[in-house]
Amino acid sequence: MSERLKTVVFPVAGLGTRFLPATKVVPKEMLPVMDKPLIQWASDEAVEAGADTLVFVVNRNKRAISDHYDQAFELEQRLERSNKLELLQIVHDVLPSHVRPVFVLQSEARGLGHAVLCAQPAVASGAFGVILPDDFIINRQGPGALAQMAAVQARQGGSVIAVEPVDWKDTGKYGIVSGTELSQGLMRIDSIVEKPRPDVAPSNLAVVGRYVLDTRIFELLEQTRPGAGGEIQLTDAIAALLGEQSVCAYRFEGVRYDCGTKFGYVHATLKLALDDAEIGDDMRRLLAELHEGATSD
Repeated sequence: MSERLKTVVFPVAGLGTRFLPATKVVPKEMLPVMDKPLIQWASDEAVEAGADTLVFVVNRNKRAISDHYDQAFELEQRLERSNKLELLQIVHDVLPSHVRPVFVLQSEARGLGHAVLCAQPAVASGAFGVILPDDFIINRQGPGALAQMAAVQARQGGSVIAVEPVDWKDTGKYGIVSGTELSQGLMRIDSIVEKPRPDVAPSNLAVVGRYVLDTRIFELLEQTRPGAGGEIQLTDAIAALLGEQSVCAYRFEGVRYDCGTKFGYVHATLKLALDDAEIGDDMRRLLAELHEGATSD
């Protein structure tokens, strides 16, 4: 049996150009879905999976992310003096006391593979996780996606990659896998291809932003040659890893929202608002009014 997942890497050095001008100063990972920023949802998922070291790969302009996980002494003192203890607890719970945040600089944008490689000095031996906060995954019926994958890796060994089926016309937006089914929702990967055209894609099972990887991936990333745009692709290193160890594709339980797009971001926010005990009923009334107004125009 493998050791528990101790370290999770968050590649968050991207510029978030789809959300300009909102992301000119505010990192896209700090955009809120309801009352928590995307990065907080992601770090909560990592902690739930057992991680006690969170490695954030940032660029020089993303101070807001490190500030989010730092203590806010003035705010905490003001909340304590005002006896707003529930709010004070929320601020304290941003990161549990046993969890250590580590910030690593990616000096230039050279792809996801390069971002993961930048985290190598901060990653302990054994399997580690990778979460892309843009891929916002919620599972109301049980553990989060990364915890599910950590459990699979503990049984299977090797590495585990999250996948979900996409429309065939969209295969050119994702890494696409094919392989041999081991059990329901679990497949041993035989091949992985980066962004294939629909007519040559081996399947419509797309890699999404959760990985549990063996640390051997770092050596393979060092050997990976840059592709288009000078980027080092994580997919290429995973393809090399297939020849050395088991790499499984796992269809997680839960719903994924692509918060790297405006529609996905609004969709996630709306879904959580509808599920919220405080404002859910008001949201349903509002949507009914908006629908009635739209149909009467």
